[in-house]
Amino acid sequence: MKRTPLYLSLIVSLILLSSFFFSTTISQSQTPSQSPADVIADTEYTLTTGLADGKMAFIGVGGDIDGIVNPHLKANPGDTIKLTLINGDGVQHDWALEDLGYKTDAVNEQGAASVTVFRIEESGTYTYYCTVPGHKQAGMVGELSIGEITTETPATPQRSIVRDPTDLPAAPTHREPVTHDITLVSQEIEAKLADGVSYKFWTFNGSIPGPFLRIKQGDTVNLTLENAPDSTMIHSVDFHAVTGPGGGATVTQTKPGDHTSFSFKALNPGLYVYHCATPMVAHHITNGMYGLILVEPEEGLPPVDKEFYVMQGELYTEQDFGQKGPAEFNVNKLLDEDPEYFVFNGAVGGLTDEHPLHANTGETVRIYFGVGGPNFTSSFHVIGEIFDRVYQQASVTTPPSTNIQTTTVAPGGATIVEFKLDVPGRYILVDHALSRLERGLVGFLYADGDDTPDIFQGTLTEGSGH
Repeated sequence: MKRTPLYLSLIVSLILLSSFFFSTTISQSQTPSQSPADVIADTEYTLTTGLADGKMAFIGVGGDIDGIVNPHLKANPGDTIKLTLINGDGVQHDWALEDLGYKTDAVNEQGAASVTVFRIEESGTYTYYCTVPGHKQAGMVGELSIGEITTETPATPQRSIVRDPTDLPAAPTHREPVTHDITLVSQEIEAKLADGVSYKFWTFNGSIPGPFLRIKQGDTVNLTLENAPDSTMIHSVDFHAVTGPGGGATVTQTKPGDHTSFSFKALNPGLYVYHCATPMVAHHITNGMYGLILVEPEEGLPPVDKEFYVMQGELYTEQDFGQKGPAEFNVNKLLDEDPEYFVFNGAVGGLTDEHPLHANTGETVRIYFGVGGPNFTSSFHVIGEIFDRVYQQASVTTPPSTNIQTTTVAPGGATIVEFKLDVPGRYILVDHALSRLERGLVGFLYADGDDTPDIFQGTLTEGSGH
């Protein structure tokens, strides 16, 4: 067998080593033969990868960003910027300004490094992140600002339409049937969908989901629907808890600035969805017009320590997921059932950044969960917990199922899950169709309390966290 000469092997090894350690991304000021590592840049940053507070992260190295998690990087317009990424945890990563086409090579082993050099002429704030699937959502995301960034006029509305999952009334205490006067107001609101992304939502009472309504079997509801004067659409409401034409929708087709009303008696206990039912019905639902009404049985539900209100929906936008600026509705994507966003309580980050759930170890938790949809079935799951009881299809008169890992909830359907928190930590609410997590569908439940090593214990290896 013919052997490769030693000097050729060394040359090949050097070439492979160079391609392993350095990105080939170059700026306009470089010659093709110039290595990014040799470029003299106006602005230089070094980041390493690791864990911080249990999440994946970029961590600054040296200078003003030393030790800072996902540091805010800054440069001037036209600067030659050199970014060095060092693998600090042995997991595959990269660094990218993907919208602009700038990216390091992947660093696959601990200690490996990659360099990218680029130039941005336009002032603005740009998002950088790791493009390995799931790593951005796991925490590897930050911002790069070019030039002086003014904050006097936000690029997108800061208003939130996310309903706090603790925003629900206490259990009713009355024994004899009573009458409830309830008003829902349909409001069209430009608000935050995701970081840097706004959307024109349609809501009941200004938040998504609409208010949690709570009555008892045998109660009567006098329902008034008001359509805000500045609305652009007719709106209505269909209660799945109603026995009557259209669930109320036939008599609540309400013009902007007008109001309608109807009454119904709650005959059947259970947890029911309500939603707008004005054609195209799916358009009104995807924009946020859905909520839950609980009709408790006469004896009520067993008491628990904490109750939460969570609903899942999807949005169909003209712009790609995460694209900055105002997002617009795309009817063809809706008809093709091809959403860009999946959300809990209306917006990306709604139950992680804005309103995460909180409870204590030793407490029992009940989640009223529904799917507005309009199209996708949910496989609801809480990572790290087992549902002690599940009221299948939200039936409160059938004995609940026990020891359930994941429960299926159809569009326009609901469920009730209960479990006890035994171990402190962060628990993650997901639809176990887990690709949807990459499009925004995730929530956090934090359990505070003392460690319980008789149930669970674990340690991070040295160097795996910061």
